[in-house]
Amino acid sequence: MELFDTVHIALERAIQGSGIRHEALAQNLANINTPGYRRQDVDFHGALQSAMGGGAEAVAATPIAASVDSSAPMRADGNSVDVDSEAANLAQNALEYEALTQVLRVRGDILEIALGTR
Repeated sequence: MELFDTVHIALERAIQGSGIRHEALAQNLANINTPGYRRQDVDFHGALQSAMGGGAEAVAATPIAASVDSSAPMRADGNSVDVDSEAANLAQNALEYEALTQVLRVRGDILEIALGTR
């Protein structure tokens, strides 16, 4: 029996993905006035969801990286960043990160109680 199950590893990867997404969204906001800049985003939800059926090893090996969002509308200067959307996405991602860390913390607490170390 493994100490960390697929759900635990998926939570860790989701936290990592949320952190990478936060960096991408912050980079978008930093480049709001850069002509030709294309907004980036991270779809860690889809990547992890497709890997969940493969078990812990598949989840742990799932690549999570930022990619250019080609569906975002472009302004006349070639920039595709919308400040309102980015700010909303950043706030939503921060809330999701906080929720994920709380769930992982509670799972750790339960594990400590089960092991009798708490």
